Amino acid sequence: MKKETAQKHRILVLGASGYIGNAIYKELGPYFRTFGTYRIPKKEFEKNKQFFQYNVEEDDVYEILEATKPSIIISALRGNFNAQVIAHQHIIEYVLKHKCKFIFLSSANVFDAYSQYPSYELDKTLSHSVYGHFKIKIENLLLRMPKKQVAIIRLPMVFGPASPRLNELKKAIKEKEAVEVFPNLIMNVTLDKKMTQQIHYIINRNKHGIFHLGSTDLVHHDDFIKEILALITDKKVLTKQVFTTNEDRYLAVLPKFNKLPKHLQITSEAVLEELKK
Repeated sequence: MKKETAQKHRILVLGASGYIGNAIYKELGPYFRTFGTYRIPKKEFEKNKQFFQYNVEEDDVYEILEATKPSIIISALRGNFNAQVIAHQHIIEYVLKHKCKFIFLSSANVFDAYSQYPSYELDKTLSHSVYGHFKIKIENLLLRMPKKQVAIIRLPMVFGPASPRLNELKKAIKEKEAVEVFPNLIMNVTLDKKMTQQIHYIINRNKHGIFHLGSTDLVHHDDFIKEILALITDKKVLTKQVFTTNEDRYLAVLPKFNKLPKHLQITSEAVLEELKK
């Protein structure tokens, strides 16, 4: 990458101490002037001059925005949903005023009320969950903005060697607890490393719109989790089957309109390969 491209952007990753936010921060850091926020004080963040402490429930995001003057804001925030809605409203005001760009990490859960089909970028959102409702609320705020200033990234389940989901499975194995699997759930998945490369590409190519960053294939939740368990332990692991419906239900985000280049696409098999290492 040319140096001038790298220097062009100042990027602020909100929630850069979380699993996904931190993966994005590490991917972009070598190429751009990248800042991050953390919630709970930790030596590694306090020493890093690029990091700012920010608590979405107590602090005003505007102060961080003024201090970092980003040209691109990436929101991987977690925390109280109402506080997040207010914070995102303030971010939107800043983005409109300073003509910068906003990349929002959303979720396949914005479609969790639709169960009969996988979901594509332009499908209408509808959710039965509090989490899905919250993500839809932010998405709707962003969809009113000038198109070129917004990228909405909808993620399925994210895995990686250090992912919370993998750690939960390891903890269950260690404590001899049953692992919950959903036999009727058809989903797609992604890998932390691939997701950060995809976001890097979206920034480099100045892309905007809605992106579905899931694997190109679909998997049953129970099969996929059992395959992971077989990779990480030789022990017999108890699984507890959870049936939310009698029918198969989909929670999968597939791209139709905003497809990324082949080398940036991923399959569920490639996710398992990475967890094998």
